[in-house]
Amino acid sequence: MEKQYVSKEKLEELKQELADLKSRKRIEVGERLKRAKELGDLSENSEYFEAREEQAQVETRIGELEEMLKNVEVISKSASTSNVTIGATVEVEKNGAKMKFTIVGSNEAKPEAGMISNESPLGRAFLGKKVGDKVTVAVPKGKVEYAILSIS
Repeated sequence: MEKQYVSKEKLEELKQELADLKSRKRIEVGERLKRAKELGDLSENSEYFEAREEQAQVETRIGELEEMLKNVEVISKSASTSNVTIGATVEVEKNGAKMKFTIVGSNEAKPEAGMISNESPLGRAFLGKKVGDKVTVAVPKGKVEYAILSIS
């Protein structure tokens, strides 16, 4: 699995989710399975099948989180303002309109809030660029050019 870039806050959120799934949620699902088994014939027991499905989902998510946490790298506010890195906030201009983007890991991307993934076409295009650079990004309607105004 590739490196997973996350903020300190997101890392704590992921750790908390994992702890909750391993303790509280596993117990809840186990109790549901036990109650469903007590109802008798498992071949026609929808509660049992639903509990098994939920158990599979919980175990899958636990596996995903454990794998993600093995490959996590905490990003912090970029110390360098000379070029765009993960964690940097970049102010750009596109067709006369100014906008700001913060480069984050894919788990924290919220484009509507200006938080773009380092793996997105726009995020990848900005990485390594400097103030004054022009960045061209291919979009479905053609190409869009951004001018980098500042990096913080």
